[in-house]
Amino acid sequence: MKEIEYLKIINKTLSETALLGDDCAVLDDLGICITQDTLVEGVHFLRETISPFELGQKAINVNLSDIAAIGAKPLYVTISLSLPKSLDEKFIEAFYQGIEDSIKKYGVKVAGGDLTGSDKIVVSVCAIGKKYNDVVVARSCAKPDDVIVVTGCHGDSSGGLKLLLEGKNEPLYLIKKHLVPFAQVEKSKTLLKTAFDCGVKNIAMMDSSDGLGDALYKLSKGCGFAFDVDYSSIPVSSELKKEFPDNWMDYVLWGGEDFELVFCVNKKVFEKLDKTQFFKIGVVSDRPFLDDIEKEFENKSYRHF
Repeated sequence: MKEIEYLKIINKTLSETALLGDDCAVLDDLGICITQDTLVEGVHFLRETISPFELGQKAINVNLSDIAAIGAKPLYVTISLSLPKSLDEKFIEAFYQGIEDSIKKYGVKVAGGDLTGSDKIVVSVCAIGKKYNDVVVARSCAKPDDVIVVTGCHGDSSGGLKLLLEGKNEPLYLIKKHLVPFAQVEKSKTLLKTAFDCGVKNIAMMDSSDGLGDALYKLSKGCGFAFDVDYSSIPVSSELKKEFPDNWMDYVLWGGEDFELVFCVNKKVFEKLDKTQFFKIGVVSDRPFLDDIEKEFENKSYRHF
């Protein structure tokens, strides 16, 4: 079964699903945002291509990306770690040194977790944050004439993974983009402050953990309007184009794990953003979203199964 089929079953089975669907759940009654992501050996990483230190960094950063994507400040994480008996204490030490490096960088505290045995390494992190202000962030908030914006290059992470699987360790830029993704916490903070200062009450946003094409599709479906995307305006690194001259756009749209922000916002907000950090790639049209493209996106987007 595909991930989307599991999600359909979950939504059909649970009686209350209002908090499901976005990168984070916003718990207004508690004043917090909460998310959880899991990294599984053989699915999200290979032991031979990532160090324990880098795995610790990545486990934190991918969860903080979800907090950033809902427009919140990350505050706490809990870490559940399942390990094979063959791993020694050096792995644990290096892994938590990676954790320490990331939580210091983002100003986050570890608030607990769990340790269990397993046949494979499984890392599950729960991250908790708090909204910067009252601006609503949800995939359904895009409106016609909103500007579609990304915060950086796409395709680099999947390009780096491809190189690692081929036994290569250059160019280091692409390798590092895959091994240690960066959570766009500061850019999220800037965006939310700018929107609030402009009197804008809502933003459609998510991160591109499953690929830029997947994010554009989900945001378009969420708001019910088609997107007019200028694919030539999507920022792409020279390293990706050089390494994959024939199919770099496939990596850009469908590679996944870039963890950049993808959002739709009022034009007056975009005009106040730094154009060297926030890149316009299109506009939201007034045409309705077409369900007949769903199969194409399901087949191409990043898979967790």
